[in-house]
Formats: sequence, C-alpha cells, structure tokens
Amino acid sequence: MNLQFYDDLIPGTKLRRSEMDGLTGLDFLKKVFFVSDGVMMTQIRDISGIDSSTLQNWTKRGWVAASHQKRYDIDQVAHILIINMLRSCMQLDRIAFLIQYVNGSVSDASDDIIRDSVLYDYICRILSRMMESKTCALSDVYSVVESVTADYVEPFSGAERRLNRALEVIVVTYYAAVIKRHAESLLEGILAE
Repeated sequence: MNLQFYDDLIPGTKLRRSEMDGLTGLDFLKKVFFVSDGVMMTQIRDISGIDSSTLQNWTKRGWVAASHQKRYDIDQVAHILIINMLRSCMQLDRIAFLIQYVNGSVSDASDDIIRDSVLYDYICRILSRMMESKTCALSDVYSVVESVTADYVEPFSGAERRLNRALEVIVVTYYAAVIKRHAESLLEGILAE
C-alpha cells in the first residue's frame, strides 16, 4: 500500500506547516521555545488543541510529567505532542506503554534512551521523508526509520532496536490517524449534501 499523501499539520498540533514556515520537529519546538525555556498550559492548548482538563488528567495518570512552576519544558511539550498525535487511533494506555517502552518512567529522565524532543524530531523527520517520497509504501516504514535514526548513539546495547521498533509503530499509527481524519472529512462532505 502506497502512502502518497501530504499532511499539512505539524504532528501533534493543530498548526499548519505553512503557518510555521514549513518547520516541524525540533526546529518547530525551538521556535516555540525561542523566547523562554518554558511554556504555560494555555500555550500548549493553543498549539495542540488539548484542553486543560485533559492535560491534567494525563498528568494525574502519570502519562505526562508535572509542570515546573506551571511551565512545561521542551521535552514535556514534545511528549505531550507525541501522545496527542496518536490518541485518535490508539488507546491512551497503549500510548503510555509505547512511550514507557522507549523511555521508562515519565518522572525519571535517567532511564531515557532518548530525549522526548529528539524522539519527536525523529518522528517528524520520518514522516516528512515519507511524504516527500513518490513511491513510499507501508513496507518501507522500517527502512526509513533506520535511515533517519542512523545518527542515534545507543546508551546501552539494544536501545536502537527498541527505539526503531517504537518509531515504526508511532509512524504507522500516525498515518492511520491522518487517514481517519481524511475519511471523517469525506463523510462530513457527504453529510453536508
């Protein structure tokens, strides 16, 4: 199955790439954090469309680390965006498991195999590369993942394999979310007739 489509939304956000000069991933996050080293919950809502009660619920359940003095750092925002980009096609407890599979405990960065902001960057780079390809098929996802993560340095043996397997799941789930969003748009057109 070919994956020939273009998604103008920055993954996990409600912002269009065109509104942000085509930026995604770490470049997008750096632009968000250009002025300060933390963002407020209202800014996260403006970027992602996630309401405050949802974010508080995710924090209460241990899926997102608590803010520091009501501010979220770049890795916390990346973590939130990853959850948000997957939640329409994957159960939240499975998303939490997947992120824990990569980085262990949400509240303990010492067990992480990759910073959440870099993980988000990898996701965005993989998606961009697949969208740019004219012949990209679902079977190509893993090879694109491997090429994008070629610069990854393992903190321990097996970390790269774990990262790449999780990225494959994340990318395929994101494609499912984009296809679902497109199908819902088509249905809205039919309902409007």
